[in-house]
Amino acid sequence: MARTYLLTSESVAEGHPDKIADQISDAVLDAFLTEDPHARVACETLVHDDLIVIAGQFAAVPGLVERVERDADSIAREVLREIGYCDAETGIDPETCQVITRFSEQSSDISRGVSQAGDVIGAGDQGLMFGYATDETDELMPVGIATAQRISLVQAVLRKAGLQPWLGPDAKSQVTVRYEDGVPTSIDTVVLSTQHTPEISRQDLEQAAIDEIIMSSVPLRLVGPHTRYLINPTGRFVIGGPKADTGLTGRKIIVDTYGGACPHGGGAFSGKDPTKVDRSAAYMARHLAKTVVAAGLAHRCTVQLAYAIGVAVPVSLSVDCHGTGEVDENAIGRALRELFDLSPAGIIAHLDLRRPIYRLTAACGHFGLESESFTWERTDQAADLVEMLR
Repeated sequence: MARTYLLTSESVAEGHPDKIADQISDAVLDAFLTEDPHARVACETLVHDDLIVIAGQFAAVPGLVERVERDADSIAREVLREIGYCDAETGIDPETCQVITRFSEQSSDISRGVSQAGDVIGAGDQGLMFGYATDETDELMPVGIATAQRISLVQAVLRKAGLQPWLGPDAKSQVTVRYEDGVPTSIDTVVLSTQHTPEISRQDLEQAAIDEIIMSSVPLRLVGPHTRYLINPTGRFVIGGPKADTGLTGRKIIVDTYGGACPHGGGAFSGKDPTKVDRSAAYMARHLAKTVVAAGLAHRCTVQLAYAIGVAVPVSLSVDCHGTGEVDENAIGRALRELFDLSPAGIIAHLDLRRPIYRLTAACGHFGLESESFTWERTDQAADLVEMLR
């Protein structure tokens, strides 16, 4: 008997308060890496009403911490402008909002664990990280989160192009997918809550949201007569952004990853340089899982990595193909360890992570986007993995 279940995944637009915070933190990170690729950054941002607070611990070449702290005010305001906020009524005014900064040097206790002899880099923290891939979409992502992220992206494109001028920067999407024996068979429900100008009628908003945003984002093969569309269920969403809700860096970790389709280690990504394995090892775990699926070794794959602070070699690597694998999972794990250097230094070098690319990751998910900057999405070593397992 087929097992049927529903899986719901959520995305938020770049104008959501938590995503504003993520983008500011990653813009600060990029500012450091532009001048010092070896800078260590742990940056957190809070946004609320007309207030932005940026704080963190940093290690960089002399004078850079002070210089970026002076520039952080203009960095935050530029992020708001690029998102599309223009006045306090729509969420926050980039010209008049208050920006508070508090930067300090990285803890010497953390620094000594990361800085080791020669080119060895110890893990910047302990923890466990998960990567996931599935062949249910071309980008090897779960269809629910891939669709929800696409809705958020289309909403932003239409808004910024002026094609739907009633759209506001803040929005959330949610997609519920029906599965039968692990295979997506239909989309059950799509929810879109989007900020809007007050003059548009509810009927016009619903129709435009379905026709222009949702139907250009969902895989039509999964849409049927029973698919439900819930548009702005509260009936009104004029006040948005930091005026409506507080935002914090790192509060959308499931949105950032796989929409709940696999476990999550708990560590957030944004505002962290690649010595922090919360970020770099999660990217590598995605790279490994995607390589396994792209190689045809499984239909689905979860990879878990775990590290101890100050230790370069991962304490564990496990592979779970969820019963869809063509090869023994332990053998896949051994081959992955042999094929890839999973130390922090090895991950940074293999994925070329010392570049100022991180603002790009902070808006519509860290995985599934085909971009030269997103090196963890490559599958160029899939054939090598197959060869090793022969």
